[in-house]
Amino acid sequence: MRLLLDVSAVPARPVGAGVYTVEIARALDRRVDLDLHLVTRTDDATRWTTLAPSATVHAEVPVSRPARLVWEQRGAPKLARSVRGDLWHGPHYTLPLRLDIPSVVTVHDLTFFEHPEWHERSKVLFFRRMIRASTARAASIVAVSAHTARHLTAVLAPSTPTFVAPHGVDHERFVPAGVADRERLAATGIVAPYLAFAATIEPRKDVPTLIRAFASIADELPDLTLVIAGRDGWGTRPVRDAAAASGHTTRIMRTGWMADDTLPAFFRCAEAVAYPSLEEGFGLPALEALACGAALVTTTGSAMEEVVNDAALLVPPRDTRALAASLLQVCTDSKLRDRLRALGPKRARQFTWEASADQHLAAYAAALGGRA
Repeated sequence: MRLLLDVSAVPARPVGAGVYTVEIARALDRRVDLDLHLVTRTDDATRWTTLAPSATVHAEVPVSRPARLVWEQRGAPKLARSVRGDLWHGPHYTLPLRLDIPSVVTVHDLTFFEHPEWHERSKVLFFRRMIRASTARAASIVAVSAHTARHLTAVLAPSTPTFVAPHGVDHERFVPAGVADRERLAATGIVAPYLAFAATIEPRKDVPTLIRAFASIADELPDLTLVIAGRDGWGTRPVRDAAAASGHTTRIMRTGWMADDTLPAFFRCAEAVAYPSLEEGFGLPALEALACGAALVTTTGSAMEEVVNDAALLVPPRDTRALAASLLQVCTDSKLRDRLRALGPKRARQFTWEASADQHLAAYAAALGGRA
């Protein structure tokens, strides 16, 4: 099977769906029965040649986002014809709609339809239209969790088959034990004890509720700090306002984007990791924290329940009191903390990128009518 995988939307510092695209490309590159072709931006060939050395790289996509979207609809069908591809996979919601070959699209969540207030208006308008068109055009669909698959059925009711392919985790990097973790963190100014949060800062991550929860327990734990890692996405003003109103601004640290070699140490050394997101299609940071043996507190009502199972404490979204109580419990109950630290890696071992690749290959086979 000659597969064209569109990796052109992955930023230089990938998170979330970008990490998924990187890891699934790497996993597929290891399959000897697959002729993998990666479609990249014109300035990004070197990275992908390194990540997937057996793949053929086509660095044809313009760098700017508007030009990239135009190329997807006009240039991609031409490329697919020129390389005689069997199948096209769009790993980030969208597809070229005039392809001459079958296609597969990955849907991460349905929040553009269900919660447009969590996204920039221009993206809502674009992605609503393109997700609807792409899922109608696709020969099969990949959903990153059973939660997402259920919402996809409820919102769009696609007639093509949907394959659930949960994310994996890098089990070489995210491990329960590290070397010189404290020293690595000290170099960034992070000193224990602290609560950890790591993700892009955007409305649905609900960082303001985390700040208020921390503020409500700060007096009981006077040495504890809150460390928020992750670059700004959009809609970050409520985070700044919550910090300013907390009464504990000197104990709230923003690190910005955290380097790949620091993030596992950040999870391992935390008293607790908090991930109070309002909705996730999968919730990769939660899985990465579990793999590191972190004591995790996250939220009910989305894919995180499916991912963490009984290896974390779960609280309702937006419930400041419940989040504060659970964080306080983890920080003060060593037996609970140790139990969660032991359960996390066991749960995380059930998720691998190789298993995810298997489900992708099943989706590809279905799209090709069993010809894979």
